[in-house]
This record gives sequence, C-alpha cells and structure tokens, in this order.
Amino acid sequence: ILLKKFGGKKVEEITNYDVQQLHHELRETAYMANRVRALLHKMFNLAIQWQWVIANPVSGVKKYQEYKRDRWLNDEELQRLHDALDCYYNQSVANAIRLLVLTGARKNEVLSAAWNQFDLEKGVWVKLAHSTKQKKMEHLPLSTQVLSLLKKMTEKATTKYLFPGKNPEKPIQDIKKAWCTISKNANLEKVRIHDLRHTHASHLVSSGLSLSIVGKLLGHTQASTT
Repeated sequence: ILLKKFGGKKVEEITNYDVQQLHHELRETAYMANRVRALLHKMFNLAIQWQWVIANPVSGVKKYQEYKRDRWLNDEELQRLHDALDCYYNQSVANAIRLLVLTGARKNEVLSAAWNQFDLEKGVWVKLAHSTKQKKMEHLPLSTQVLSLLKKMTEKATTKYLFPGKNPEKPIQDIKKAWCTISKNANLEKVRIHDLRHTHASHLVSSGLSLSIVGKLLGHTQASTT
C-alpha cells in the first residue's frame, strides 16, 4: 500500500495532506488504515532520527475507531465446515484448519509447527518462543481429538514440518486461498481464519472452563484480552 502510494516520492516530499488522503482512502477498513498509519509514523520517526526530515507528517492524523469482531461458529456451522474439509482435495491444508479449530492456536503457530514440538505420549504441544506472539515458550495440552488427528498425520509424514510447502524443507506460508474456497463451500459468511480461534475459545467457555484457564490455553498475557 505504501509503495503504491508513495513509491515515486522522496521522503521529504510526503506531506501531511498526502497521509490524510491515504488514511481516508482506507476508511472502509479501519483496522488496516490504523496499521498503515502506525507503520508510516514509525518510518518517519526513524527518518527524523536519521536527519532525513525535520517533522513527522503523520502527526495530527487521527486513528479511526476500531470495533472488535465477535464472530465464531455455532455447532451447525462447525458441522458444515467439517463436511467441507472432508471433501477438500488437499487434506494437508484441511488438517491445518482442523488443527486451528481444535487447538485455538494462531495461524502462524500451526503452519510453522514441526513434529519435534509434539509429545504424543504425554499429549503436549511445546510451542517454541520464536513461534508465539508473546515470544514465550508455551505448553498446550492436547485433546483426544487432536492426538487422534496427529497420529493419523504421522503415518504420512515425510518432513520435519506438519505442513510442508512446495519446498519440503520449509513450512507452508499461507492458506488464504484455500480458506476462501473451503469457507465458501461450507456456506460460511464473513468468517476469517482468525475467527476459528474465537470459535475454539467460545466453545471452551461454553463447556464451563473459567476465563483464566481459557486465557492460559490461548497464550494470553492479559485477562482483558480473553
């Protein structure tokens, strides 16, 4: 977005009006608009530090109000999703999505997961610090459903990664296109991959687990996040 808008300009040529205009163009996606604003603000702070400019043109550009999404799948939607996953041609990708639903893990944690992180005998997934958002090692207990899924996957495992990419020495990078197809086949409206994490959390709470336990399982450091 920034390269498309400002790629042909010198740093000192970018004005407050230019930033205001870009921010306004992104107004329909408040979250994206605010993230772009924050990145640009950081970039110009560095430019000031390096003495490329004397002022930050992002200053004075107000953030848009953001509203948290409350979207998760109910039992009927989950069943439709499972049916769509069973029919999907790439079962490796389908298993990645199953793991997202069953563990509530973040997408990058699942896609980059390696077999040496899992102790199937003890039923624990040891998430390494570099793969977690909080940059802390986490130990996630695995349900019988997850263990059953992983044991089936080990029968066909040929690399150190659960979900290898085209280059088997590297994990798959993204499943966005696959998710678009699968969610459409499951007739799920306005469901992001991250909403599968919300779904897992909401079903844990509905089953009677306390928010503090759910927060620990999700790797939250703040109770307010949970």
